[in-house]
Amino acid sequence: MSIGKVERRPRGAMPRVLIVDDETDIRELLDLTVARMGLSADCAANATEARQFLGQHRYQLCLTDMRLPDGDGLEIVRLISERHGETPVAVITAFGSAQNAVAALKAGAFDYLTKPISLDHLRSLINSALNLPHQPGSTDSKPSAEAGAQLIGQSAAIDHVRRMIDKLARSQAPVYISGESGTGKELAARLIHDRSARRAAPFVPVNCGAIPENLMESEFFGYRKGAFTGADGDRDGFFQAAKGGTLFLDEVADLPLVMQVKLLRAIQEKKVRKVGSPTEEAVDVRIISATHRDLKECVDARTFRQDLYYRLNVIELRMPPLRERHEDVEPLIVALLQRIGGSRPPRLDSAALRALTAYSFPGNVRELENILERATALCANDTVSLDDLHLAADELVAQSGGGRGGETLDDYINRIEKQAILDALNKTAFNRTAAARLLGVSFRSLRYRIERLGIEE
Repeated sequence: MSIGKVERRPRGAMPRVLIVDDETDIRELLDLTVARMGLSADCAANATEARQFLGQHRYQLCLTDMRLPDGDGLEIVRLISERHGETPVAVITAFGSAQNAVAALKAGAFDYLTKPISLDHLRSLINSALNLPHQPGSTDSKPSAEAGAQLIGQSAAIDHVRRMIDKLARSQAPVYISGESGTGKELAARLIHDRSARRAAPFVPVNCGAIPENLMESEFFGYRKGAFTGADGDRDGFFQAAKGGTLFLDEVADLPLVMQVKLLRAIQEKKVRKVGSPTEEAVDVRIISATHRDLKECVDARTFRQDLYYRLNVIELRMPPLRERHEDVEPLIVALLQRIGGSRPPRLDSAALRALTAYSFPGNVRELENILERATALCANDTVSLDDLHLAADELVAQSGGGRGGETLDDYINRIEKQAILDALNKTAFNRTAAARLLGVSFRSLRYRIERLGIEE
C-alpha cells in the first residue's frame, strides 16, 4: 500500500527512520546511509507525506529538512514532540543558519545537521539517537561515577527540575544551568548526561575560573609536541577528553573574552585546533554550561559575548535556591546525615531541626551539608543539638524580619513558624490544602505542624 508519492522500501524488524526532504538527491543520500547502517527508512518529500507516515508508523528517528514545499521543519519538530515524544527528530539546515538550528533545538529537536551533510556527523547522530533510553530517566547502560547521586525532595520546584532533566536528556541541545552557588548545578548536569544517549562516554567537568588565562587554550584544545617550552609530547585537551560525551563548563562567565571567541568557534564548527597544529580535528561533545552569576547581566556589561551567550543558552535550566523549597530541608537532612554517618547516622533533636527549617541557607544545599558535617563532628551521644549547629543568627533574624527579644531560640522559632502558618490559613479561609501550597510544604507536613503548634481554626 502506498501513500501518495511517498518512497518506501521493504523492511523487517529493524529500526525505522523517517526522512523528510524535498530534494531527491538528499533523500537518496540519507536513505543509502541509513540502509548501510542496517536500518529501514521511509522517505517523504513534504510535510503532508511526513504527517501521513507519522500517523501510521512508529519511528526511532526522524530526519527533516528545515524548508519544505508545504511548511517547514519546525512544524514536524513540534508535531513529533507533542504526539510522538519517544521519537527523536533532527533537522537539516543550510550552512551558516545557526538561528534556524537554535530555533529547532528550542522547539524540541534532538540535534541538527548542516548542509553539505557530513556523513561522519550523520552516522554519529543516528547512533546517538538510537542509543537513547527507551523511557525518560532510564539508565540501562554504563552510568558515570556520580550516578548514585540524586535530587532529593518533593517540592514543586524540584519536581519541575526533574521533569526538565528528563526532557533535556533526550536532546543534544546545549544547556545553560543557572542558579546560586550550592544549588546543585553540577549534579543536574551529571544527571542530564547519565540519562542521555551519551551516558557511556565521559562526563568532563571544568571549572573555568580555576584555569590560568595563559594555559586556557592548551587545556581546552590540547597541544602538539614542541608547541611551546615544556611541551614534551602531544596532549589532548578537555574537548578530546569528552569525546562522544559531555563537557560541563562550570563558572563559564569567568572565561576571558579572548577564550570566549575560540570557544564559540569550536562550538559552531564542532572542530578544534591543538596549539601548534596546522589542522583542525572534529570533536563530538555536548556542551552544558553553568554559572552562579547572571549571564545576561554579563552580556549587558560586555564582559561576556552575546553570540556565545545565545549558543550556550539554547535551553536554560534554573536550579532553585533552598529557601524556595523549605519543604525539602527535612528529607535533605535525613539523606545527608546517612551519607555522613554511614551505618550509624546521628539524629537531630527537635530544637536543632526547627532551627534548620527556619534558616535561610544563603549557601544552599552545600551550606546545609557543611553545617551537618561540622555538627556531626561536635555532637555528643550521636545527637545533634541546637548549639552544635552554630547557625548564623542574623540569617534566622533576616528571614523573620525582626529580632527575638528575650525569647529562647526555641520559642522564637515556634512563634515565627506559627505566625507564618496562621497568615497562610487566613489568606485561604483556613483551606489547609491551599495554605500548604502557599507555604510550599506538603499537606501532611502542614497538618503535623498545625498539631504540634496547637493551632485551632
